Amino acid sequence: MNARVNDVPAAISLTEQAYAVLRDRLVMLEIKPGEPINEDRLRTELGVGRTPIREALKRLEQERLVVAFPRRGTFATDVNISDLSHISEVRRTLEPLAAAAAAERATGEDRARLTDLRSQLDTTPTGSNTELLRADVGVHRAIYGCVHNPFLEDTLISYDNLATRIWCVFLPRLSGMAGHVDEHVPLLTAIIDGDAKKAGELASQHVVGFERAIRALI
Repeated sequence: MNARVNDVPAAISLTEQAYAVLRDRLVMLEIKPGEPINEDRLRTELGVGRTPIREALKRLEQERLVVAFPRRGTFATDVNISDLSHISEVRRTLEPLAAAAAAERATGEDRARLTDLRSQLDTTPTGSNTELLRADVGVHRAIYGCVHNPFLEDTLISYDNLATRIWCVFLPRLSGMAGHVDEHVPLLTAIIDGDAKKAGELASQHVVGFERAIRALI
């Protein structure tokens, strides 16, 4: 009985590890849209068994990052620019809500973490577009964690992942990415200061700016 109980946390941990690695590779298009998912190669590369990979893929399918076909296998989903308006509609509602909630609910530890993150952005707003985009994703996830609502956090991460995949498609043609990421500095400040109204307004502007930047390239 004890062996089984001890196995459960390990299994969950391995699944979470596999999920996190696969998710970020799919989000950053390191696994290209339409590319097949090679489970055998992943098991070898990640050092996990079949079950963690399969469980991770099930979760990623629910998040629209992979799609499974009977007798064909599992593939990274395509990135459809036509989805931009739908994704943005959700994010225009949820991102300001999350930023305002984070400003109200963030703990002292949360605010210290966001302060450190703000300092990093303030001193290093440069780098390749890919590095800047990773920083953008990191800031969003940090803010979502301050909401302290796991259901809302999961939804926010899911839609931010889908939006980031669209960013990645246009990354070689994007200019001003540093400025987009630098917008997070006043947003983080508003959350740290507990200014819910300002945080919500800045988050709304950020989402609208994302959609406008992409549409300018379509």
